[in-house]
Amino acid sequence: MVFHINVIFLFKISTMTSSGFSGALKLTDLDDFITPSQECIKPVQFEKSTLGTGAKIKIGDDGSYFQESKNGKSEKLKQVEISLTDCLACSGCITSAETVLVQQQSTDEMMRVFDAQKDLDNKKFIVVSISIQSCISIAISNNITVECAALKLCGYFKKLGADMVLDLKFAEDLALLESQNEFIERYKSAKASKLQKILPMLASSCPGWVCYAEKTHGNFILPYISCVKSPQQIMGSFIKDYVSKIKNKPRTDIYHLTVMPCFDKKLEASREQFFDVDTQTKDVDCVITSIEVDALLVKQNIVFNNIVPENFDSGLNNIPEDGFKLLTNNGSGSGGYAHHIFCYAAQELFNINIDKVEFKPLRNVDMKEATLEVDGIVVLRFAIANGFRNIQNLVQKLKNKRCPYDYVEVMACPSGCLNGGAQMKPVEYKPNREFINILENTYDKLPKGSPSNNNSVKYLYSNWLDENHKNDYLYTTYREIKKNDQPLSIKW
Repeated sequence: MVFHINVIFLFKISTMTSSGFSGALKLTDLDDFITPSQECIKPVQFEKSTLGTGAKIKIGDDGSYFQESKNGKSEKLKQVEISLTDCLACSGCITSAETVLVQQQSTDEMMRVFDAQKDLDNKKFIVVSISIQSCISIAISNNITVECAALKLCGYFKKLGADMVLDLKFAEDLALLESQNEFIERYKSAKASKLQKILPMLASSCPGWVCYAEKTHGNFILPYISCVKSPQQIMGSFIKDYVSKIKNKPRTDIYHLTVMPCFDKKLEASREQFFDVDTQTKDVDCVITSIEVDALLVKQNIVFNNIVPENFDSGLNNIPEDGFKLLTNNGSGSGGYAHHIFCYAAQELFNINIDKVEFKPLRNVDMKEATLEVDGIVVLRFAIANGFRNIQNLVQKLKNKRCPYDYVEVMACPSGCLNGGAQMKPVEYKPNREFINILENTYDKLPKGSPSNNNSVKYLYSNWLDENHKNDYLYTTYREIKKNDQPLSIKW
């Protein structure tokens, strides 16, 4: 098979799994390979061929590419690797699961770090943070309780060599508390000055949604998005600094791994906003997903139910706790943002105490809303918008200035984080809605914990989160990614 062309870019592709990233990131009809005509802005560097022009490209028996000249000389072409960081800087094609090379965000990389623990000179202090959504997915898949699944996951990672294993509850609580305060500030400012692009406030915890907003709608949509970091990145902000201080270790010797329900979290961990330039370290070094954990266990011939459970570390070291309890928040399985902020706003703005908010479905089950009325007048209107179809409708309403909401919990995956693209699916066939109901009911039955009563949260506000450092730990920024105006016109 011979191609008669003068220049060729070869991209190394790695397929992670058929589940893929969230729908909001899969906006283009892509082939198996990324072609230059799809406007990848990765600055590819390649050595000029010594074989001259008019060379032929041949594919070897092992899949390698060779450039052959007219005089019979052959030269093997190098493959170019792209990373998630490159994807985040691009408005073109490559934010799609099947076409992204994930070098630093894989179980292979994770195991490389754990295996290197045997070398005392390269030993890291490993911290693992596990999301409740992943615990639920693995629990249902193995027909055990969520707490049992969580403790077995903890046991598995400690057996591998993790020094600390934490759940994300205190980071989730910090995200809720900061989001509620940000909403109150925006609401009061909007009502006082009728400022545009303050309301509705849109949730920021879903990286698929944020990435889509930056690349597709840019500066129009970004001012609406909450500036509060996601729980994963709040956790990352604290872990590196806290362990560095308490354990007297440099950031470079700390490895932070998270277990999450969607692949988009890999993109989030790769954002430049979460990279420390001075130490050249990320807040979150590696993200693996529920389905990847399951695949790794199969590869290692480990039966999940045979894993010896171990207790999570209680909050952060030296913080008094009553013992580990697996707690969740009221509201949706995506973190309960709309529910929590609605209750807080009702109390703070209108002195109305609400314990339970009922979000009623509109045209589809993934678009829900709740309202608060005072003397027959609607004073608060909140919504939950899951899935790309509802996201598109929401953006269109904003552009037409017909969006009636004060706050919207936005998640790229249909049914939210519990049904993330990297969650495990049932072995036996179940209708999708039936399976999602099982996930949601399991989440709802877990014990709840008030964010304001979390001892770790109280400690961090008292000892770490002064006004000078609050933004560094809890808030982030966004940037418009403009489309490349110089596409390569080469066709395959």
